[in-house]
Amino acid sequence: MSGWLAIAGLGPGAAQLITPEVTQALSEASDLVGYGPYVARVPARPGLTCHGSDNREELDRASLALRLAAQGKRVVVVSSGDPGVFAMAAAVFEAIDAGDPAWRDLDIRVLPGISAMFAAAARIGAPLGHDFCAINLSDNLKPWELIERRLRLAAQAGFVIALYNPLSKARPWQLGRALELLRGELPDSVPVIFASAVSDAGETIDTTTLRDAMADRADMRTLVLIGSSQTRLIARSGRPAFVYTPRSAGAAS
Repeated sequence: MSGWLAIAGLGPGAAQLITPEVTQALSEASDLVGYGPYVARVPARPGLTCHGSDNREELDRASLALRLAAQGKRVVVVSSGDPGVFAMAAAVFEAIDAGDPAWRDLDIRVLPGISAMFAAAARIGAPLGHDFCAINLSDNLKPWELIERRLRLAAQAGFVIALYNPLSKARPWQLGRALELLRGELPDSVPVIFASAVSDAGETIDTTTLRDAMADRADMRTLVLIGSSQTRLIARSGRPAFVYTPRSAGAAS
């Protein structure tokens, strides 16, 4: 029996935001591999073996999935959001690059999902309407000094910035430091959006300014969007403002 491996994104939370392509792969899978809470989002069914594991075990998960596929299993590795955005797709290819040469000939597909930055942006308008970037504030795999440099350069270049993994119990200070740094590069009036648990029942989305943004508004399920100096708000009576970044930009100063 010929096995295969699909690396799939489950989207930000709501079942209706899982793509039909991912749903089809899940229905055909014999084995499901991923971080435990993400595996738990997939309904159990006869014939599906689940392999949940703890956080920070990405390469072990990837190697397990590749071994199972090499044994002829139909394997889906799940991530939240999109598997190619700070998630399992890169881990799988890192394992292939350093692992058994036979893994390179496996049937491997990456199935995109809706990333948190796109789901959050859609809730409030079009803040990613012009150039933007995504920065992971976790320093587990890169030095904090590099994160700070990228934040400064992104702000100076006029990018809207999506901040992933803004803080955790082990890193309670980093979002506060990032906001402090960005205040030195951007106008105080720049919009900042805190989007938590997007598309889940507990969804909350707050828009404030860089001047008033407080790090304790975020948790591990929060995506933080930092507008550029061009990002605008459209006020509405009795309803949250729309936030958008115009499609055009002037010459660099």
